[in-house]
Amino acid sequence: MKLSPRDATSYFARPDPDKTGLLIYGADGMRIALKRQEAVAALVGPNGEEEMRLTRMNGAEVRRDPAMLTDAIKAVGFFPGPRVVFVEDATEAHAPAILPALQDWQAGDAQVVITAGQLKPTSKLRKFFETHVNAYAAAIYDNPPTRGEIEAELKRSGLQNLSQEALRDLSALANAIDPGDFRQTLEKLVLYKFGDDTAVLPEDIAAIAPASTEAEIDDLLDIVAEAKSDQIGPLMQRLRAQGTQPVTLCIGLMRHFRTLYAVAAHPGGSNEGINKVRPPVFGPRRDKVLRQAQGWGAQKLQAALTEITQTDLALRSAAQTAPAMALVERSLIRLAMMARR
Repeated sequence: MKLSPRDATSYFARPDPDKTGLLIYGADGMRIALKRQEAVAALVGPNGEEEMRLTRMNGAEVRRDPAMLTDAIKAVGFFPGPRVVFVEDATEAHAPAILPALQDWQAGDAQVVITAGQLKPTSKLRKFFETHVNAYAAAIYDNPPTRGEIEAELKRSGLQNLSQEALRDLSALANAIDPGDFRQTLEKLVLYKFGDDTAVLPEDIAAIAPASTEAEIDDLLDIVAEAKSDQIGPLMQRLRAQGTQPVTLCIGLMRHFRTLYAVAAHPGGSNEGINKVRPPVFGPRRDKVLRQAQGWGAQKLQAALTEITQTDLALRSAAQTAPAMALVERSLIRLAMMARR
């Protein structure tokens, strides 16, 4: 039987121990591994591997020795409880070795969990699970986790007091990073809030989110966007002493003002635009970016982007003789003065 994405989410959390098996397939190996890990843990429990109720093998091993899969399915465990045989990295080439063992499955045998990459609709392995009355096939797509999935994952980790603003930021983060990094971020959040019963706030998400840029460069971009031209010189001196390159500043400047423009020019308004920007903006910085975008407006931000583009072209020009860092600093001052108009 085929599981829809919505049904698959609930099934992975509470799989039926009396089924013949479960096939999880798709293009993203990390997402498949996470879902498989969740389903197997729900079937055998936390001590399943210690109690030898979980047998692991890969598709290549089964292809070389098909009997090993049959033997593992039929084996009688010493410890009571559901048993699982996990076959990873199965392909269509392994189907002739896998399917006979599944066809011979009987009640009381170990459940077979198989993971595979992309499988065509004509795949024998996929068709077997999709048409079997006592087995499930679940396709894993490259969609980020939904809010419900994020909440469920945090609740399983013991973190339930989550504000809607923090959940919004986590959902945005899930769209920006790969699933493995996002899982690590959730684990970091659980550790960060260990022993703290207060609600998870956007500030907490900002504290544990992967850093994308250097903090001092972010400070410089904020100073320019907020028209604090008198603070540009001292901060530029520190960045110059640290070896920051002019091109790096120009790229960061372009990225920041493009973000502001995307927020200010969004058809649904800046409040909706801030939710659509990628990479997402978290916590207190979110409010700061929103305020900056509203203060500049789309028209002035277009002019600012033109100024930054001209500076970038000048930096890359072979005919440019002025010091590159001084060129960038003058551009930053012009932008800060532009914000005051």
